[in-house]
Amino acid sequence: MSLDTDGTDKPTLYKRIRADIEQRILTGEWPPGHRIPFEHELVARYGCSRMTVNKALSELAQADLIERRRRAGSFVRRPQHQSAVLKIADIRAEITALGRSYGYELIGRKLRAATAADRERLGIKKAGKVVAIACRHSADNVPFAVEDRLIDLASVPNAATADFSREPPGSWLLHHVPWTEAEHTISAIVADDRTAEALDIAVGAPCLVIDRYTWRSARTITAVRLLYPGDSHRLVARFKGG
Repeated sequence: MSLDTDGTDKPTLYKRIRADIEQRILTGEWPPGHRIPFEHELVARYGCSRMTVNKALSELAQADLIERRRRAGSFVRRPQHQSAVLKIADIRAEITALGRSYGYELIGRKLRAATAADRERLGIKKAGKVVAIACRHSADNVPFAVEDRLIDLASVPNAATADFSREPPGSWLLHHVPWTEAEHTISAIVADDRTAEALDIAVGAPCLVIDRYTWRSARTITAVRLLYPGDSHRLVARFKGG
């Protein structure tokens, strides 16, 4: 690709640099906290001006994909907790923090073309593929929560090959994929036959439900429904007055 010898930046070049870095972030090759190569390293890599690199990094920062620290460089942005009531917790870490033994079971995993119901749940319009995952988390060998998750492969292509039989999808996403916005909806249901069996509770017993959606710059990453036994799980939020 030819460059202007007078230092003028060509839009196509800075967009290519931005797209290259963005792809490394979105695929998880550069996970949250990873240091982006310094500007002079990017200049040498792409054979361009520092102005071109700076413009690409500025747009990535505006998209909340990286954070730029004075004298330290640029880093893939770590997820920021957006909710005053709930943070996006790693269930494995949550159970371990309680001093209990964590257990995980993958009930089902399917890579498929997104159905109309999948697209509606994820809030996407274009046809594409998703990973549908069902799994169970336990504490001291007692069911703690069951999880029903969709991951949009257009946003997280590496999820197609991730080994969710070994690592819970929520843990994998938190460690590999940055997000910029999240939403929780909290409700309650009574357990049907399938839920009662999965949580080892009585049919008709109350269950706490958390529906969570996460986005990155308006692109849906995942939609997950978590079901907890209602008599053994509670949500606590503490606030201070201004």
